[in-house]
Amino acid sequence: MQIYPTFKFSIVFREKTCYNYSDTMIYRKETEFMKNKKILALILAAVMTASLAACGTSSDTSADTSAETAAEEASAETEAPETEAVTTAASDYVPTEPVDLDAGITDAMYERAIVNVGDRTRLASVLKKMETEGENLKIGFIGGSITAGSIVTSSENTYANRVWIHFIKKFGEEHAPNIVNAGIGATDSYIGVHRVERDLFEKEETCPDIVVVEFSVNDTRPLVNKDSYDSLVRRILSQPNNPAVILLFQTQEDGTSLQDVHQEIGFKYDLPMISYKNVVYPEVKAGTLKWSDISPDNIHPNDVGHGLVAQLLTRFIDETYDEANSLAGEVTAFDAEPLTKDIYKDAHMLNSEDITADTAENFTLESINNNFPNNWVTEGNGTLVFKDIEFRNFGVMFQKKTDGSFGKYDVYIDGEKKAQFDGDFTGGWGNYAETQECMRSDETAKHTVEIKPAEGSEDKGAAILALMIS
Repeated sequence: MQIYPTFKFSIVFREKTCYNYSDTMIYRKETEFMKNKKILALILAAVMTASLAACGTSSDTSADTSAETAAEEASAETEAPETEAVTTAASDYVPTEPVDLDAGITDAMYERAIVNVGDRTRLASVLKKMETEGENLKIGFIGGSITAGSIVTSSENTYANRVWIHFIKKFGEEHAPNIVNAGIGATDSYIGVHRVERDLFEKEETCPDIVVVEFSVNDTRPLVNKDSYDSLVRRILSQPNNPAVILLFQTQEDGTSLQDVHQEIGFKYDLPMISYKNVVYPEVKAGTLKWSDISPDNIHPNDVGHGLVAQLLTRFIDETYDEANSLAGEVTAFDAEPLTKDIYKDAHMLNSEDITADTAENFTLESINNNFPNNWVTEGNGTLVFKDIEFRNFGVMFQKKTDGSFGKYDVYIDGEKKAQFDGDFTGGWGNYAETQECMRSDETAKHTVEIKPAEGSEDKGAAILALMIS
């Protein structure tokens, strides 16, 4: 973890990576779509069979698990809230004039970006407090490699850092916020909900007043990630300091994004939602903007793209500040009913410093991942056993490795095989952390977990980065 101090400012940047991911659901209007379960079933079936190279979740993880099936069944039972569709849907807009990137975000672009203005009481109140009490705000950003700043020419050019610079220019150095950038490449909201406490709220000095959440490109499993994203957003909103939350939606070049699922959650809690996708994708589709001008690959914004994202966020914050006198009010604790079952409401990770294995045959304790240290590592034929672990839901975070030395390992819970994960990423772009959910249950109980080589992988290694517990 690196810290960059300037004025009264500290910003944390985590390791930046790029990664693979699967296709997601097409854009649709939530209310009409979710009311028709037959249509939903057809589209979801198509989605789950489609697979593209994408961000955040590897498509080569071995076994389909009972936990994944349970997740789909549980999510399919969830009804969408009765909400209005996006005011100006990206699919309804047909641009005709070339985009002038030097001119920045236009009024029309900004209006298209605002999926929902939302309840700004929390945001206005913290901005008002900055003005009246002279406090320095703490702003947190959590997301994947886009938030981390993958491929920008300098960490100074990330959209998070540009928000900080904007605050200094607008409010003066004495009001420079403390920025915590908790973006980690190859992480989706399933990992996010397990790490948010550690990365944003564990330390009082970095506990944010405002949190920007960005996982719409990394979240690739509409059903599983609907659950994890809902629990993540609820976890942030439920913090004792009542932070303001802004949902930020990104996109791939071809429009792939889980914005449609994420905005169901945003509408449910009436949160501000800002869509970079609604700004750039219609222009790219119409040929009035070259994707290569805002990204060098099919995913990550370049310096120009990050600049556009920052303009959207800062304009929204500025408008809220200008209206703060009328918007600010009594901030109350979050108590809304969940859109989903909120199964990850107490999610956390356990590494080798947090829990001791009862059996660790041929495993050593090492740190092979900077973002998720204190791991269990074996070069082959290793067995890990944890007895009397209490949980409802259980998953494993493991390392994907490109050199061919890692293989497939099975996960047994109470003697029954529940899942298999594959650490082999031979020929891939790089090593990274992946997850495999192994079990879901409605009941909290103590279990015995055993992790050992799958048949044919006895001579292969593995690295367990953390146990995912909720």
